[in-house]
Amino acid sequence: MDTDLSDPLTRRMMALSGLLFVLFIIAWEWLPGLMKIPPFIIPPVSKVWSEFLRMMASEHLMYHTAITAMQVVVGFVLGMLLGMVVGFLLGMSPTAEFVLSPYILALQIAPKVAFAPLFVIWFGYTVYPKILVAVLIVFFPVMVNVLGAVRSIDPDIVRLAKSFTASRFQIFRMIEFPASLGPLFAGLRIAATLAVIGVVVGELVGGNTGLGYLLTFGEGAGNTAMVFVSIIMLTIIGILLYGAIVIIENRVLHFMPARDRRGA
Repeated sequence: MDTDLSDPLTRRMMALSGLLFVLFIIAWEWLPGLMKIPPFIIPPVSKVWSEFLRMMASEHLMYHTAITAMQVVVGFVLGMLLGMVVGFLLGMSPTAEFVLSPYILALQIAPKVAFAPLFVIWFGYTVYPKILVAVLIVFFPVMVNVLGAVRSIDPDIVRLAKSFTASRFQIFRMIEFPASLGPLFAGLRIAATLAVIGVVVGELVGGNTGLGYLLTFGEGAGNTAMVFVSIIMLTIIGILLYGAIVIIENRVLHFMPARDRRGA
């Protein structure tokens, strides 16, 4: 959605969102104590902040965050490219869709958590298992959205292009690819959040670096504040990736009404 900061309504909504965030922080700081909830169950925000500073100084928090962010971006990009290629292939070839769809569906139905230990066995405690899990999770929403977009193109438009001797590549470049951009970005928004989940699953199963490793370490040590810090950093990574997709979408699809960018 385009945001005009000069619009009074936009400024009011941003102020309301900021106020809600402040109220959330205040509630997080004081409500657990008022409700007699022990800090090892829900630590107040001040304790989480202190743990964040400690982890910055002694736990190499930024290093682990950078490792996780790198894996998220690589897994997202590879999953996006694979989903686009397969989506266009299936959309343009009914035969390929009929032959490959059952296997792709079976791959999607299989729990991704089950693949993580298998990837660790194959590739060891490296970055590859985490990236592969992210690729598997990102692939499906991108593929489905692209396939649906190509399948929804009016066949009369394609036939008209062919009547003007348009080549197969020209039909793809001028008709099919532009028509898929709205649904593609809708799928990328979903995939941006799923990529973080995929990497964390891989790190939880077989990681010695990254935020998933810190999360597991904090759980084992009974350090709830450390777990909260890891979750917050993972959330920030997801928000930044999602925001990057939105910015790119607004630049690429600036000619489309905002409501049409969701692939409707």
